[in-house]
Formats: sequence, C-alpha cells, structure tokens
Amino acid sequence: MPPKVILVDIVEPRLSPEESLARLNELESLVVTYGGFVVVRKIQKRQMPDYEYYVGKGKVKEISEEAVALKAEFIIVNNILKPSQLYNLEKLFEKHGIKVWDRIDLILEIFEKHAVTREAKLQIELARLRHFGPRIFKMGTELAQQKGGGAITRGLGETNIEIMKRHIRGRERKVREDLAKIERDHERQRARRADQGFKSVAIVGYTNAGKSALLNALTRKGVKVKDELFATLDSRIGKLYLPDTGKSVLVSDTIGFIRDLPPELIHAFHSTLAEAVYADLLLIVIDINDMEMEWKIEVVHKVLGELGCADKKILYVFNKIDLLYSIPQEELAEKYREFDPVFVSAEKKIGLETLKGKIARCL
Repeated sequence: MPPKVILVDIVEPRLSPEESLARLNELESLVVTYGGFVVVRKIQKRQMPDYEYYVGKGKVKEISEEAVALKAEFIIVNNILKPSQLYNLEKLFEKHGIKVWDRIDLILEIFEKHAVTREAKLQIELARLRHFGPRIFKMGTELAQQKGGGAITRGLGETNIEIMKRHIRGRERKVREDLAKIERDHERQRARRADQGFKSVAIVGYTNAGKSALLNALTRKGVKVKDELFATLDSRIGKLYLPDTGKSVLVSDTIGFIRDLPPELIHAFHSTLAEAVYADLLLIVIDINDMEMEWKIEVVHKVLGELGCADKKILYVFNKIDLLYSIPQEELAEKYREFDPVFVSAEKKIGLETLKGKIARCL
C-alpha cells in the first residue's frame, strides 16, 4: 500500500483559488512520483507562517486529528520549514508514528530514487547536507530561546550539535571536492568538443515536459523515458546531424525545472546544469497540453536567469501536439514569436525536420 500523505500549505490571502490549487497540484504530483497517496489537502490563508508550527495552532490540531483518524504516515509542508518549526511538528506527530517533511525533503527523496551515476548521488548528498546543515546549526540556539536559555539546554546537547556541525562541514567539503573533479572532466570534454568544431544544443524545460523523449527523437540516444517528475538527473548527450548544414551538433538533456527550485538544489546540480550554461542554443520544451503552461514558461526563464543563461539563443519547442485535437499554433506562434516556436510530437516524431531546420539557422 502506498503511504498516506496529508499536504499542508499556506497561501497569501490575495492569492487566487486557481493559483492556490496549482501549488498543491504540483506538490501532489511530487508525492505520486515518490510513491505516496494524498488523502487530505490543508490550505490556510495567512500573511505570514506561524513562528512555532508554520500553520496556526488550531489548524495543527485539526491536521493532527485527521491524520490519526485516516492513519496518515506523512505530513508534507509545501515550503521550507525553519528548524524550530520542523522540531515542533515532529515532536507533535512522532507519538503517532507520522513523519513530517518539507518540500525539499520530498524532492530530495525523489532525486535519490532516480539517481544512477556517482555524480548524481554526490549532487544529492551535497543538497541534503546543505538542507540539513542549517537545521543542526540553528537547532541549539532556537531551542534554547524557546526554553528560556537555561543551563539545561547547554552542555551535552550543544556538544553533540558541535560534533554534528564538524561532521557536516567535513563531509560537505569532501563532496564538493569530488564534484569539482567531475566538473573538471566535463570541462575537458567540452573543450575537446569545441576544438573538434561541434556546436552544442541544450534541451531545458519544466520537469515532465518531454525533454528526454525529444533527445531520443533527435539523436536516437535511447534514454529511458518515464511519465513522472525528475526522471532525469544527469546530463545525456547525443549527436544530431543537420541536413541544412551538412554538420552534426551535440544535443544534451538535463534535470527538469520546477516552481521555487531552492537555491541549494540549483547549486548542488551546477555541474549537471553546466551543459545548459555553456550551450550555443537552448531548446525550451513546453507541454502544449499543460493548462499551467504560461507560468511554467516563466519559471523556466527565472531558473535560466539564475544560471546566467538569460541572454542565450532560445527556441521554444511545443511538444505533445499529437495529444491535441485542435492546436492553437497561430496564436502561440504570434504570442511567442520572439522565440521562433516550433510544434512537435517527440513520441510520434512529428515536426522534427522543421525543428532541425530552425536549429541549423540559429547556429
């Protein structure tokens, strides 16, 4: 049986019902990818999260009663919890055998499920250390404040925290060094490809938009395609022949983007995302069937900006047109003409020759 999960979110009072729903829809998709089953969604409208429990005490009591009645195994909060909030919630729910995670905990569990290569596993470990570290660093201080800073909160507890701090610092340093060696190997490979005259194209986009399927369709790379979030964590590179130029280019696929992608995840996956950073052309893949397409496009541009890729040449690739009875091609072509949109089905191999022609012109 999949574990039963209760989702918890706080939204600003001015946020529309549609946006509130979209936030929890995405979190539920992450839960399904992890292998869980959502039994309840809890949304509280308030300007600021509660200092002690993230949601108000009344809402916590309500969640607790429902969690026990429904035999839930997880409470997952759609935000990054402060160390004291996590501690207080865990203390409240642990007596019922219920785990409390925040959004990053869930994403990291999914990453771990999909990690195959040593690089991906190191990147996930680094992200975990960066997420877990502040909880250890701040826990002693915040608990001392809650309990009045008495002598009982010092001594052995602080000693254990100091030991954990040193361990985390040392392990993070070692992981960063190992990732730096892998990145230097990637840099040498990119330099060799450039010396051989190869241009590079990076496929980017929101998670589950069809990036791996497009890489397969263009290069016959044979990447395994799954209909779930974050199925790809590593860069995969294939060769694409362009008839218009008589030359081949290198095409890479990488980790999908997501709303509010935390900085520690972007930093941890820097070596994987470097394929996009150094590419000559970016293909932003967009699921044309997605009702939330517009804000997902905005998220992709935001992440590209954080990576320093905002000024690169970009083509929009609207994917999965085979699933639409009527394609709003003219409307989308006009709206996004700045990015020279092309309409394809990676799975059915529709529109690929047009895409190849546009790639050749861009390069």
